[in-house]
Amino acid sequence: MAAPGAGAPTRLVQYVVVRSDLVHKLSWPLGAVITQACHAATAAIHLHYGDPDTQRYLEELDSMHKVVLGAPDEAALSGLSDALTQVGVSHKLWIEQPENIPTCLALKPYPKETVQPLMKKFKLFK
Repeated sequence: MAAPGAGAPTRLVQYVVVRSDLVHKLSWPLGAVITQACHAATAAIHLHYGDPDTQRYLEELDSMHKVVLGAPDEAALSGLSDALTQVGVSHKLWIEQPENIPTCLALKPYPKETVQPLMKKFKLFK
């Protein structure tokens, strides 16, 4: 007898991490911050369009799963980007131009259990 869930497709998730200080300390309009997250998520999908997990994520259009987390500041966001790069997790660090300000990052879609441990120190964006 197969174990429960055996053979079931793994849930894919796209994590987006946004600097919460942009809203809470630097007084950016919420719409501008949401736009940054959209840019990063779209760019990560575009950069990894040929990836099998990205293709499967896009095929499940009506059941896409994203998790939006908050990083307290630029240093935390940049540190996360560096850590993800070191362990080979594909992502896009969005740097707003022409200001050259890192605002958020988005991972390509991954099986949740693959990347969730790397994101545990960040809380849901509020």
